Amino acid sequence: MTTLASGTTAFDKDRLTRDALTVLQPGFPGATAPDWLLRRLGEGLASVGLFGRNITSPEQLAALTAQLRAEREDVLVAIDEEGGDVTRLEVRTGSSFPGNHALGAVDDAALTQEVAAELGRRLAACGVNLNWAPSADVNSNPANPVIGVRSFGADPALVARHTAAYVTGLQSAGVAACTKHFPGHGDTAVDSHHALPRIDVETPVLGDRELTPFRAAIAAGTRAVMSAHILVPALDPTRPATLSPRILTALLRDELGYDGLIVTDGMEMQAVAATYGIERGSVLAIAAGADAICVGGGLADDETVRRLRDALVTAVRTGELAEERLADAAERVRELARWTATEPKPTGAYDDDDAGGGVRADVGLIAARRALRITGGEVFSPLTEPPYVAAFTPVANIAVGAETPWGVAAELVRLLPGTETGSFAGPDAGHAALVAAGERRIVAVVRDEHRHPWMAAALDTLLTARPDTVVVEMGVPQAPPRGALHIATHGAARVCGRAAAEVIAGA
Repeated sequence: MTTLASGTTAFDKDRLTRDALTVLQPGFPGATAPDWLLRRLGEGLASVGLFGRNITSPEQLAALTAQLRAEREDVLVAIDEEGGDVTRLEVRTGSSFPGNHALGAVDDAALTQEVAAELGRRLAACGVNLNWAPSADVNSNPANPVIGVRSFGADPALVARHTAAYVTGLQSAGVAACTKHFPGHGDTAVDSHHALPRIDVETPVLGDRELTPFRAAIAAGTRAVMSAHILVPALDPTRPATLSPRILTALLRDELGYDGLIVTDGMEMQAVAATYGIERGSVLAIAAGADAICVGGGLADDETVRRLRDALVTAVRTGELAEERLADAAERVRELARWTATEPKPTGAYDDDDAGGGVRADVGLIAARRALRITGGEVFSPLTEPPYVAAFTPVANIAVGAETPWGVAAELVRLLPGTETGSFAGPDAGHAALVAAGERRIVAVVRDEHRHPWMAAALDTLLTARPDTVVVEMGVPQAPPRGALHIATHGAARVCGRAAAEVIAGA
């Protein structure tokens, strides 16, 4: 065995390089795996991350994951599939499952577990074995621009019991849950994709509110936890959670007793990348206690993988990152890979919500119907003529993605052929919708009315001129219900739109 000038053996150098690759979770473009990714799997890469850009159909996804496993049998194939507004499996159609906020509105933990189990079954059938879900964030700040309906709710106890149920259901299908965003992203008014959020509350509040769902997830056996790019001065006044030894090691590992995989949120997000850069940020994250570096939402190429690998190797050689810490992180990745490779998987093909397959393949639609909160229904007569659907469309956050369709128009077209629709935004949205609708009955669809003054003004205009307008709120229902009929769906998944359309059309 040759000893290098630095005192590192050639064997150790090879192991160091392999460990540095093992802790990375990169994305990639396209519906098939590029050659560079397959080569890196042979060199030690143990995880990949999938996004909407990688998926065209369940059959294509199954072929893609089979291609990856032909190169490395125990590869971790991760995806950001929360159901509801954040879907990758059904990015072009909208999800067959309502999201967390709808499940929290129903508040039936057994139903949440069943939804997660069916979602996990579909992921497993496509070859996905690690899901960056559920969100355990307590949505305590109504102005939150990035969590909202991704949270089970604003009550820590409710969020905790549904987080635990979700983890149990998902992992019953052999898919590892990755509970996020530790130590809690709910009390923020900034999207960490764009800047660094800050939570200024005292430690007792954090313990009682933010940490309660994570304790429940750990007790339920969550196999992974994702860190948040947020600054919490009561815990660490200088570094965001992803880069903080006080938060990832002292709090999550030592105080809460968590021993599974710690995954970072996307390192290309501006909350970290704009201040530290992804290379420096990745080194600090592993040193702080993270085990896997998620990167690839916007950076998805071999050059990024090489840069991050080399940054980790250099940090070990210079003493900035302990070799034992990198080796421990890599081993935790391999340990989860072994669990997913040996855990029994459910049998059966992927089904949509009408197919009748699985235990209850339509459980998502059942949950969406139960989540509806209807005001004015006792005096409302279902529509018999095709209406005009005015969708008041805010800018979608990056986690949701602008490409995923939402609303009730598609379902109303099916139930009331001839239904027309338009999308509106800005200060003249209400007037423009009135002109476009003409004499037709109007169905106004909003998303987080309370966060968008222009949207509230548009409804004022509509309801003044047309008090028979039906209002469908597909975000967090904070504003007072109004309209001849008001339906709160608690999310904008396809099944939420279908459930609302059934009420409007009396189906």
